[in-house]
Amino acid sequence: MASLKALKIRIGSVKSTQKITKAMKMVAAAKLRRAQEAAEAGRPYAERLEGVVARLAAKVGGADNAPLLLSGTGKDQVHLFVVATSDKGLAGAFNTNIARLARRRADELIAQGKTVKFYTIGRKGRGVLARLYRDQIVHSDEPGDLGKLTFESARAYADDIIARFQAGEFDVAHLFYATFKSVLTQEPTEQQILPVKVPAKAVGDDTDGGAVMEYEPDEESILADLLPRAIAIQIYRALRENAASEQGSKMTAMDNATRNAGDLIKRLQIEYNRSRQAAITTELVEIISGAEAL
Repeated sequence: MASLKALKIRIGSVKSTQKITKAMKMVAAAKLRRAQEAAEAGRPYAERLEGVVARLAAKVGGADNAPLLLSGTGKDQVHLFVVATSDKGLAGAFNTNIARLARRRADELIAQGKTVKFYTIGRKGRGVLARLYRDQIVHSDEPGDLGKLTFESARAYADDIIARFQAGEFDVAHLFYATFKSVLTQEPTEQQILPVKVPAKAVGDDTDGGAVMEYEPDEESILADLLPRAIAIQIYRALRENAASEQGSKMTAMDNATRNAGDLIKRLQIEYNRSRQAAITTELVEIISGAEAL
């Protein structure tokens, strides 16, 4: 049994830890509100732009002059996984779930004889993937605070990925991130960003609310300018979703840690009281035994 002094020191240590986790929970809650508002505000624009690109792409179809970002290389042998996580931990399973989804999809493609490369955004994602795919990581970046990232940051990532695609480094690019659902739920998500994937429902759909859509200049020219922006928007949306998901997961993790610390303090306090009572009882027995001996 631990000594009374050791128990008292441990109780004080756990109480200090509890204060830290409680403060971190409050900070995460404050950041979550801003991050959630930013993520939700960006969804309508990203979805609308995706719909416009899908309709234009459906019109262009397999035309010979279709942009490379839409038509692709004609192969799917080499896949690039853009894995977006955070630089910091203490966020529950947020980073692990994203990396786990990427690892599972990579193993599936490798089993089919495909080549998989990784483009990591975030230190935690690289840390998990490097243990199994160190030689397949072609680029890694540490973006810092996800809540402070701007569209220019996402545009830089998009330009780099597009340049690698045009240089023939890969055939298909997939984006991995966490979609924010609620404080308790962040869903790992995979999205193909290159070549731009046209939803089946968009094929042959030339209307929007009953109005026929006509584009000027031609669809190919619009797509050539719109596709790079659409890819940057999807990456920016993923980073915004990650920012909200990180704070939601961190808030939940710190809340659980605070409650666990409270439970541990109660158990240690009970053990301390029992040890103290046993020590007092032993002293009383010794006193009484000594008095009787006299």
